[in-house]
Amino acid sequence: MSAEPRQVTAPGVSVVMPVLNEERHLEAAVRRILSSSYDGPIEIVLALGPSQDRTDEVAAALSAEDPRVRTVRNPTGRTAAALNAAIAASRFDIIIRVDGHALIPDDYVAVAVATLEATGADNVGGIMGAEGVSDFEQSVAAAMTSWFGVGGAAFHIGGEPGPALTVYLGCFRRSALERVGGFDESMVRAQDWELNHRIRQTGGVVWFTPDLHVTYRPRPHLRALAKQYFEYGRWRREVARRHPETVSARYLAPPATLIAVVGGTALGIAGVATQSRAAALIGFAMPVGYVVANLIASVRAARSLPPAAAVRLPAVFATMHGAWGAGFLRGAR
Repeated sequence: MSAEPRQVTAPGVSVVMPVLNEERHLEAAVRRILSSSYDGPIEIVLALGPSQDRTDEVAAALSAEDPRVRTVRNPTGRTAAALNAAIAASRFDIIIRVDGHALIPDDYVAVAVATLEATGADNVGGIMGAEGVSDFEQSVAAAMTSWFGVGGAAFHIGGEPGPALTVYLGCFRRSALERVGGFDESMVRAQDWELNHRIRQTGGVVWFTPDLHVTYRPRPHLRALAKQYFEYGRWRREVARRHPETVSARYLAPPATLIAVVGGTALGIAGVATQSRAAALIGFAMPVGYVVANLIASVRAARSLPPAAAVRLPAVFATMHGAWGAGFLRGAR
């Protein structure tokens, strides 16, 4: 009699989630992970920051309902510290990061693990699929998937699979995280970009695949968007300070544009005041050029948007560029 074939199970996966003020979205995000079509064991470790809403109660209920969900404390509330705490409390060799408001597709875990194994990469990630509900959110989502809005990063606008500088969220090998010492807890923002840089510096591969697509909800109003992009710019400047070799034209474009627009406007006004036609023409050419480029990009990005969302695009583009540029010039120190 032949022996029974040995059942091969997929490797275990630890999903780590930094959680802060996620009362509205946490339950849906966790249930989406638990219902994944993945053959191997899954655990979820929630790193709970000092939330001001009912997030902790929601997390406690989810943990009591399903033993695969566990919680750890993150007193600082910072993302990098939350991720390190959750990773330390996890038990599997494959670590997937999911944010508390992210909704992953049913096959996300399976595709991520399969891609990790097929490519031999240390980290695999996909597209930050911005999708809005309100008119403003739809406008931001269109800007975040536009080359004019965010540059050519594949995790924003898509592209062919292959090695990348960074990816959205990530499916990591624990050995890679241990090799580089985990997330840098001094990085309040851009900690994923900085971590992926160290992974690549130590010989690892960060792999992008468009087959991984995570729904992302944009900020709900202009003030929140400005604050978000100002912080992005500040901490991308800190990455550049620590790793000068990472500086590129794409990251210098927003501060350079801001300087050109503000400086050109000032020069134009001075030219009018002093009756210098040349100074006025040269100065105003810079802000006018940006406005024209903005309007052209807005028309292109608005093709699938309702009118109420489309008319917001110029202000959204200008806020993203201006806030990011101001943050970069300000710096994080």
